[in-house]
Amino acid sequence: MRMNLVLELLDIPGQLVSVLEPISGLGTNLVTVIHQRDLKNEKGMIPVQLTLEGKQKYLNLVIEKLNEMGITILKIDGVVRKERLSTILIGHVIDTDIRDTMDKINELKGASVVDFEVKLAGESESSALIVIEADFGKKSTVFDTIQEIANKKDLLVVNEV
Repeated sequence: MRMNLVLELLDIPGQLVSVLEPISGLGTNLVTVIHQRDLKNEKGMIPVQLTLEGKQKYLNLVIEKLNEMGITILKIDGVVRKERLSTILIGHVIDTDIRDTMDKINELKGASVVDFEVKLAGESESSALIVIEADFGKKSTVFDTIQEIANKKDLLVVNEV
């Protein structure tokens, strides 16, 4: 049986080797590797596509091991597991404790803030672009939580930028 994975790895020496090592030890064969260094994101992460071959139980062990290693699996056989969501908060973003806002988002299971930009306009209101990486299917939960936070802090929300 074959399985295609798209992983997100830090673009530093040794990362790919550390992922490939458990594959052979768990009874699977590596068929292809596509290492896309030109698609580096703002966190210095790159997508790496792997095609593995082996019995289903061994392929499942590889998934478990990658999860234990903290490797982000973006797709398995074309099924998206993680997605990026963007939102803009407008108002007194800094004055209403932006750290608290990000902490509340990060408390959601399967979601984390991966990028954050603030635009200040002197003493008046500010705006913040927040990029969140979330497990597939968590979009509405994440946006509902952001809306609840914004309501409490009197902020305007613009989702899906």
